[in-house]
Amino acid sequence: MTGLSLIFAPLLPWPAIWAGAAAALGLLGFALWRGLRGWALRAGALAALLAALAGPQMQAEEKTPLSDIVIVLEDASSSQSLPDRAAQTAAALAHLETELAALPGTEIRRLRIGDGAENGGSLIGAALAQALAEVPRDRLAGALVVSDGLAHDSALTPALPAPLHLLLTGRAADWDRRLLIQTAPAFGIIGEPVSIRLRVEDQGAVPTGTGAMTDVAIAIDGAAPERYRVPVGQGLDLPLVLSHGGQNVVQITLDPAPGELTERNNTAVVQINGVRDRLRVLLVSGEPHAGERTWRNLLKSDSALDLVHFTILRPPEKQDGVAVDELALIAFPTRELFVDKIDEFDLIIFDRYRERGLLPANYFDNIRAYVERGGAVLIAAGPEFATVESLYRTALGPIMPARPTGRVLDGAFLPRPTTEGARHPVTAGLAGAPTQDPEAPHWGRWLRQIELVAARGQVVMEGADGKPLLVLDRAGKGRVALLGSDHAWLWDRGYEGGGPQLELLRRIAHWAMQEPELEEEALYAQVEPGSLTLTLVRRTLAEQAAPVSVTGPDGAAAEVALTETAPGRFTARWVAPGPGLYRLRSGELERVAALGPAAPREFEATIADPAPLAAAMAASGGGVARIEAGQPDIRRVSPGRTAAGRGWLGITPRGASATTGLRVTPLLPGWAFLLLAAALSLAAWLVEGRGRRARA
Repeated sequence: MTGLSLIFAPLLPWPAIWAGAAAALGLLGFALWRGLRGWALRAGALAALLAALAGPQMQAEEKTPLSDIVIVLEDASSSQSLPDRAAQTAAALAHLETELAALPGTEIRRLRIGDGAENGGSLIGAALAQALAEVPRDRLAGALVVSDGLAHDSALTPALPAPLHLLLTGRAADWDRRLLIQTAPAFGIIGEPVSIRLRVEDQGAVPTGTGAMTDVAIAIDGAAPERYRVPVGQGLDLPLVLSHGGQNVVQITLDPAPGELTERNNTAVVQINGVRDRLRVLLVSGEPHAGERTWRNLLKSDSALDLVHFTILRPPEKQDGVAVDELALIAFPTRELFVDKIDEFDLIIFDRYRERGLLPANYFDNIRAYVERGGAVLIAAGPEFATVESLYRTALGPIMPARPTGRVLDGAFLPRPTTEGARHPVTAGLAGAPTQDPEAPHWGRWLRQIELVAARGQVVMEGADGKPLLVLDRAGKGRVALLGSDHAWLWDRGYEGGGPQLELLRRIAHWAMQEPELEEEALYAQVEPGSLTLTLVRRTLAEQAAPVSVTGPDGAAAEVALTETAPGRFTARWVAPGPGLYRLRSGELERVAALGPAAPREFEATIADPAPLAAAMAASGGGVARIEAGQPDIRRVSPGRTAAGRGWLGITPRGASATTGLRVTPLLPGWAFLLLAAALSLAAWLVEGRGRRARA
């Protein structure tokens, strides 16, 4: 195909040529005013000269017709795996290949999209935008999308210069029941009810006779589920109680209904962080001493902690002759603290307390029972612990992890973690801990220690002559911590450089109150955001850690070997095959971890629906054909005409072409223009001369 066009290659700038044209018009006007007979010939001569300066040329283009491009987009996301949709998609793609191949000058560009990253769903809009960027707009004749219509980025669908059509998979009789979590708290107070608001919805062509009630099961951390009878189509609040701190994984499962499209959206997972409302601590100081304020400052610095502190200033044996009713001291409310309200405290601290008859013997029985029920006692021992007034000689003695020998070791010594303490979370990783190099910077020394003999539990710090300094143990459901020195305050004062006094005492107190991050035997998983990767963490006092058994939502189990990355800490990275709830087991420890949503975004709505793409199709003049009703014919339609009808879809031919050759030739040679101008000027002179002779 050849195309001709006139172009100019001026010998002078266009302003100069236009100026010459203006001068020529002025001269012609003067000739007309004077009545010269040859004005027309002179005008022709001037035009020939101006044309020669403009350089007219003929341009011939050789063009090759280009084929029209039709985009065929296959939706291969998860929702397309629902019953019949994969077969419908395959049949529709084969039909489109045949129909489009039969149209001459038509090229097919196929695209296939899956689930978007980070559970993004079907990103049809992004796929069309990418395809449009790779295809010349003047060659795009149409776009055909084979999908269930559930596009999750339809607002980003670009405006197409040709019709956009949807071949809709799915069946008109499809219906589904799904579980929606409307609100769920991020935090919950341990032991108090929290509420999750959920809703059970039916979608699609719900058959008659489907029950208006259904059952849901709620399980916390993989425990035995509790079942509830709930209505369909109504929001309701379900209460639950968190039993421990840290992450609580709540799995809610909806009983499947007969004939529903899928059960993938019948499960939801909520992660709620269990926290204590207020930690209540009772601190009993047996006498005023230099380290008393250290404990008080530590406990008062925690805004989530309520402190009740008593210091015994006037023991019963003190006889100074002052009447009781004249003293400004507060009486020690022993019965209220150790009988009536003892279970309201999370931790009881005895700081240099000596048994002087303030507490009856049966009160110590009550304290021991409190510990065995799940309470905690921390004993900061002073010299009195080595005497007959020691707490060890009360009913608390049987639950103490170490006994005093009766010796008080006076003299400087350097506290240091034991081998077991280097692995225990209470003492592991404390900044500035002593090392094998005696010249390296280390903590300051303490000056007094009570000699202890460990009976059970874990000796996590040692002092003078390697004697136990800090011993931790469990008693029943509770915990007992014994610190064999009252000189921790020296670190607070910076003696010989000081040490991590506040951090150590904080860890001891929080371990006693059973904070999850300080458990010495623990198993948990850290989920990397936006991925299916788990970091498995096993904390143990043992030298080795057994592999972790990971059981997926489909029941498949995998053994994951762990590597020690720090003393007492074993980790491994593991990539899960898919989202869902995974159960972790290591010995007697069990945990659950939720990866991604239990029901991916593709299964939030499962009924095939053209509505998400309706606006883009209407703007381009396209239409919808349900595959279940039969495969549509593909026709060519003129631009601006209706592009969809009953049983057919249209594409718009574009008629694009590519220039393969170009030839430029002058309209006339330069000498021809000069000859023409000279001839016209001569003719004008002859005509004007004859006229003058005739008038003479």
